[in-house]
Amino acid sequence: MRPTPPTNLKQLAQRANDLAGWTLADIASDYGIQMPENLKREKGWVGQLLEYALGADAQSRPEPDFTQLGVEMKTIPIDQSGAPLETTYICVAPRTGQAGVDWHRSLVYKKLAHVLWVPIEGERKIPLAERRVGTPLLWQPSQEEEAMLRADWEELMELLTFGQPITARHGEYLQLRPKAADGSVKTKAFDINGKPIQAQPKGFYLKKSFTQLILNRAFITGPI
Repeated sequence: MRPTPPTNLKQLAQRANDLAGWTLADIASDYGIQMPENLKREKGWVGQLLEYALGADAQSRPEPDFTQLGVEMKTIPIDQSGAPLETTYICVAPRTGQAGVDWHRSLVYKKLAHVLWVPIEGERKIPLAERRVGTPLLWQPSQEEEAMLRADWEELMELLTFGQPITARHGEYLQLRPKAADGSVKTKAFDINGKPIQAQPKGFYLKKSFTQLILNRAFITGPI
C-alpha cells in the first residue's frame, strides 16, 4: 500500500531517516516495486522510488513533492568521499508566459524554498540494487544562498526571455540545460527579435558546486 503523505516535518524527517542505510533493492522489495536493470532508460527511477516510499503526493504537478509541507525531495548521487556526481534537476524552464514573474513567484524558488536532500551511493562500480541511501537533510537556503540563486535565475531568465544564446557556462550555481529525450522535441519560444519559434525545451539545474556546498555545511561544518 502506498504510504500516506506525511502531515508534518517531523514525520517526514523520521521516514527519511528510517531509510538511511537501506539498499535500493531493500526499499523496492518492501513496496513490491520492480527494479530496472540500470538507469539508462529510467534515469528518474531512484527519485520516484523514494518519493513513493516517503509518501510524496505532487506526482507530475508543478509544485513541491510534499504539497502539504511545501517540501521538495531531491536525491544526490555521491561518490565514496561524499562528493556529488552530477548536477541536480530542478524544474522545466518556461519559454513563454513569464512576463511579470519575479523570483519569489518562480517555480525554481518554490522548488528550492525547502528541500529534503537524500544522498544515494551513485558510483557505477556499485550495482544499482546494492546502492545505499545516505543520511537525509532537510534544508532551507540561507539569505546568502538565496541571493546567489536569485542572481543566476534573473540572469538566465533574461537571456531565455529575449532569445539569447545560453550555454552551461551561464550562471555560477544555477544553469539551464536541454531537457528533452532527444533533439527532435520542440516547444514554443521566441527568438532574439521576438518572433515565435520552435525551440528545444530547457530545464533548470543546480551545479555540483552548489550541492557540494550544502553537503559540506551540513555534514562537515554542521547544519546550515
